[in-house]
Order: sequence, then C-alpha cells, then structure tokens
Amino acid sequence: MPKTLEGQITMEKTPSYFVTREAPARISAMSKDTKLIVVVRDPVTRAISDYTQTLSKRPDIPSFESLTFRNRSAGLIDTSWSAIQIGLYAKHLEPWLRHFPLGQMLFVSGERLVSDPAGELRRVQDFLGLKRIITDKHFYFNQTKGFPCLKKAEGSGKPHCLGKTKGRAHPTIAREVLRQLRDFYRPFNRKFYQMTGRDFGWD
Repeated sequence: MPKTLEGQITMEKTPSYFVTREAPARISAMSKDTKLIVVVRDPVTRAISDYTQTLSKRPDIPSFESLTFRNRSAGLIDTSWSAIQIGLYAKHLEPWLRHFPLGQMLFVSGERLVSDPAGELRRVQDFLGLKRIITDKHFYFNQTKGFPCLKKAEGSGKPHCLGKTKGRAHPTIAREVLRQLRDFYRPFNRKFYQMTGRDFGWD
C-alpha cells in the first residue's frame, strides 16, 4: 500500500476478499479502522454471470444445469461449485462480523448500481465521509451494454463505460432450474438481509 497522506483515502479492490477465509483476520490485523464495501447482486444472476464469464474462456465446459446440481432428479444443488458457493453471502459475512462491526461495512446493491448508480454512490460517498460530488448528471445509460456509463469532467475525453467482459448475453437457463436455485438461496438471502439490515429484494 502507498502511504496515505492526511486528507487522502487509500482504496484496495479485490473481489475475492469477501469469500477468502483468511482475509478478515489479516485485514483486521493490518487496520481495525478499515472500512469495507461489499457489492452484492442476486446470487442466481451472479452464478449465471460467473458461468458466462468462464464459458467465454472455456467454451467446452459442461452446461450450467449439469454443474449446478449434485443430483438433478433429487434437486440437490452442488454447493462445492464456486459459482454457487460465492452467492451464500450470509455464510461469508459471518467471519467478517467476528473482526469488524457492522457499522464499518457498507453493502452495495449491484442491481441498484445499474438502475440508480448515483443513489448507490451517494451511499458510498456518505459512508466514506466524502463530499457528495458524483450525482445523476455524471451518468448516462448505455443501451447496448445494459449498464450506465460514467461521464468524465468536461473536455477530458470520452465517457468511461464498462469493458468487453461486462454486459455479455447470458445463456438461456431452464425456468425450473432458476426456480430451484431461487428456492435454494431464499433462506440464505433472508439471513443476509437480517444480518445487514438491508432487504435487497432478490426474492
């Protein structure tokens, strides 16, 4: 980490921290005052997105459905598959709460980052104690990508949109598979809502 001068905030972004068992204790040992921002989205959509990303690199992998179930006829979900396992947010949050108070954590809705980016970033700015600079006027919605783009300051070039790896078309998944996954995640989602004090509306 670079030295942080007075009036500066040093930020480090690694998505796998949230699901890495050793991370909470290590970060706490480094600084108990660390503020943590966790971006989450509907775990079913997240699993499909994860699969889509892998599929783009390895087109020969088995179907989403075959990876999802340990036993399809019995409806047993394979929680050892990382695409499924990562979405068990309540389970991943427990070790963090042993090292950090909930007040040092902000849970950002991935869905609302798309539908209301300025609103979610207002929460981030408030959480970090920053002046509210980013507002609605800093975004426009890119219909092709299906995501908002960030407008840069006047005269400083083109807006910044998410890269090629974002906004890929997801494969079609059978309705029954989606229903089974929603049923599977529902109790974990509800526990996560209780733990964070925020209903993300995934049910």
